[in-house]
Amino acid sequence: MNASGKKTKVMHVINGEFFAGAERVQDILALRLPDYGYEVSFACVKPAQFSVCRNSVGPLFELPMKSKYDLAPAWDIAHTVKQDGYALLHTHTPRSVLIGRLAACLAGVPLVHHVHSPTTRDTESFWRNRTNAIVERLSLTGVARLIPVSKNLEDYLRNQGWPLERISMVANGVVTPGPLSSRSRPDMEWVIGSVALYRPRKGMEVLIQALSNLRKMGKALRLRAVGTFETLEYEKIIKTMAEELGVSDVIDWIGFTKDVNVEFEKMDMMVLPSLYGEGMPMVILEAMAMGVPVISTDVEGISEVIQHGSTGLVATAGDAECLANILADLINGKYDWNAIRKEAYEFQVNCLSDHSMARGVAQVYDTILNK
Repeated sequence: MNASGKKTKVMHVINGEFFAGAERVQDILALRLPDYGYEVSFACVKPAQFSVCRNSVGPLFELPMKSKYDLAPAWDIAHTVKQDGYALLHTHTPRSVLIGRLAACLAGVPLVHHVHSPTTRDTESFWRNRTNAIVERLSLTGVARLIPVSKNLEDYLRNQGWPLERISMVANGVVTPGPLSSRSRPDMEWVIGSVALYRPRKGMEVLIQALSNLRKMGKALRLRAVGTFETLEYEKIIKTMAEELGVSDVIDWIGFTKDVNVEFEKMDMMVLPSLYGEGMPMVILEAMAMGVPVISTDVEGISEVIQHGSTGLVATAGDAECLANILADLINGKYDWNAIRKEAYEFQVNCLSDHSMARGVAQVYDTILNK
């Protein structure tokens, strides 16, 4: 809070196009930062799902960019920051930091940038990654603090040449809905869950192939796929693959849902077969908070959340046979399904909560603003 006892106002400049992991981080921060003296507003430069799906109720300004490098919204943001007394700007993507850096300079306030994934490995396109990384690096000149969401991303930033004093790692966190529910281990059909914004780096092809392998082993199961596809082209590729492998009849395509916890209640396990480019996936933490065992892959950031055999299971990225075998081992009882549920839930409650994340970000703000 400021000297008058009022909450200090900060503005998060975000894309707002989707409501996936990074957007859920932004929404939770807006809900919890007031507990630590900060009031959050949003400026959306690609307004779409976020404004409709968020749970927070603070001010939201829709300032759409007319093109990828349209800088006009920066002047509107700077005007609002100066007029309404915002103390700090906080950005989350290469696109939003392009606008946020200019707005911060115009308004004379410090800039904080959240790093949710490694920009140089965020997509399958080398040139897109390269362009985004250059834009992000140039835009971050003079940034007050970088907030990576995992130790792996902290190392990534240090390898990019950022000094340690500019970096403050704050692990992601989620709301714990309540006490760990009592559930029985499935004895017949298992429901495998998948929750994602489906794009190539999420490894959906690997999961579809693993599903085919499991059916050949005689396992009774269904796949419940929750989320939208990034493009219609990719959706067609995945659904055609499911048809060709003969597993389309055991896949339920649920689409996007705002209340993902309702879907977790219908899953016996949750699989995130990422190939690369992760920070600390929110969907893993959300599954843990609901007591759903998670199977993911050995990519950056995952090992900080999942300890194989205790808080979840880890497969080799890109290896459908390995993934199928680990899923079969869980179904066959090699791993204790209930013990994994309990250990993962306790880890989330103790280390990866909404309050631990908000408290960490608030401490960064306090340091920058000399509180």
